[in-house]
Amino acid sequence: MMTDTFWALIGLLLFIAILVYYKVPALLNRFLDKRAELIRSELDEARRTREEAQELLAVYQAKREQAEKEAKEIIAAAKREAELLAKDAHQKMADYVARRNKMAEQKIAHAESEAVDAVRSSVVDIAVAAAKEMLVKEIDEKKSASLIKESLADVKAHLN
Repeated sequence: MMTDTFWALIGLLLFIAILVYYKVPALLNRFLDKRAELIRSELDEARRTREEAQELLAVYQAKREQAEKEAKEIIAAAKREAELLAKDAHQKMADYVARRNKMAEQKIAHAESEAVDAVRSSVVDIAVAAAKEMLVKEIDEKKSASLIKESLADVKAHLN
C-alpha cells in the first residue's frame, strides 16, 4: 500500500517538476497578469465612459433648465404683450364709443337748433300774419294816413 502512495507522490513530484521545467507557472502568471490588465483597462474605460456620460448628462440638464427658463420668459412676455394689446383695444374701443357719442350729441344739438329755428320762423310768420290781420281790421284810412305822416316825421328827424 505504501508503494502505491509512494509512486503517486513520485508521480506528483515529477508532474510538478515538469511544469516548473517548462515554466508553466510563469506562463500561468503571465496569462493571469494579462487577464488582470485587460480587466483593469476595461474597468478604466468603463469609468471614463461613466464620467463622460455624467458630464454629458450635466450638460443636457443645464440645457434643459435654460430652455425651460427661456420658455417661461417667452410665456411671460407673451402674457404681457396680450395684456397690453387688450388694454390698447379697450382704450381704442372706449375712444371710439366716446367719439360716436360726441358725434351723436352734436347731431342732436344741430337737430335741436334746426327745430328751434324752424319753430321761430313759423312763429314769426304766424305773428306777422296775425299782426297784418289785426292792422287791417283795426286801422282804417284815416289812421293809416296819420301813421304814415308820423313815420315820415320820424325819418326826417333821424336824417337831420
